[in-house]
Amino acid sequence: MSRVYNFSAGPAVLPEEVLKEAAAEMMDYRGSGMSVMEISHRSALFQSIIDEAEADLRTLMNIPDNYKVLWVQGGGHLQFAMVPLNLMKNGRAEYIVTGQWAKKAWKEAQKYGSASAAADSSPQNFSCIPDCSGITFDKKDDYVYICMNNTIYGTAWHTLPETGDIPLVADISSCFLSEPLDVSRFGILWGGVQKNVGPAGVAIAIVREDLIRSDLDEKIPTMLRYDTYASSGSLYNTPPVYTIYMCGKVFKWLLKQGGLEAMKQKNEEKAALLYDYLDSSTLFHPTAAVKDRSLMNVTFVTGNPELDKKFVQEAEAAGLVNLKGHRTVGGMRASIYNAMPKEGVEELIRFMRRFEEENA
Repeated sequence: MSRVYNFSAGPAVLPEEVLKEAAAEMMDYRGSGMSVMEISHRSALFQSIIDEAEADLRTLMNIPDNYKVLWVQGGGHLQFAMVPLNLMKNGRAEYIVTGQWAKKAWKEAQKYGSASAAADSSPQNFSCIPDCSGITFDKKDDYVYICMNNTIYGTAWHTLPETGDIPLVADISSCFLSEPLDVSRFGILWGGVQKNVGPAGVAIAIVREDLIRSDLDEKIPTMLRYDTYASSGSLYNTPPVYTIYMCGKVFKWLLKQGGLEAMKQKNEEKAALLYDYLDSSTLFHPTAAVKDRSLMNVTFVTGNPELDKKFVQEAEAAGLVNLKGHRTVGGMRASIYNAMPKEGVEELIRFMRRFEEENA
């Protein structure tokens, strides 16, 4: 069977070139006679893998020297807890709630201190990013938290909130490496890699050094402390060796594409094709506010749940898979991450045109 166009929100499509390289090295990595899955995380061989991956990520994102790159297991849900556990020195934080994942992070933080919702777009069914221009954050706040790209609802931050000296923390899982970011604007950037960077199994936390505290409450578990990862080079315990190896290959692929400026241009081009079609369609309707549309996750509906279901089924039969919207909202979602080729978006649009003609 030939490869399909995979529009999954995560685990998601990976570059074919990366998959072929990994396949070629599956049984014997660099003459070791072993698969990467088999090598020790304490070996010089793996040390070179994690070192190269970090160096390439620093190059891609232009990460300043005073930020640590940490490889943490547990995915996004663990970061929902680690952020307040490590940053709540005064026991208070502000969350801007723009979707289900930001809401879950906010609820988790309430277990450890006073976490307030500075703004919340749930009354608009999370179809937009709230206007935060008039918000003045309290200097006693330990941090302000946002989710940069809202996978379920197809919205994204295009202008960051002004937080002054208060650290800005951002979940960048589904827009990770899709465009340049000024890392110095943030206290912490973290992302689960399974959406736009690699296979599931690790989150990457980019943490400003002054926020990595060694004076935390001793009751905080060892593996929930950023300083545990920072002081051990993310090797305190056995890390997800193969996932890190695959992320490293994706980083090299991105560098070969021309870096994040080039990826942003490609992603804007792909998204424009799909949004332009949706805006002209009489059957399909995009659900996110125009000014807040995501480049990565395009959400749309027909307005008829049965027709939505038919579309997803027929699309899958045509080799366009995982277009069903998140179970909490229904409809459709096309995740067009870095590794989704322009041809995949063009094929989706051709299919949507045919479907529209047949079901108008």
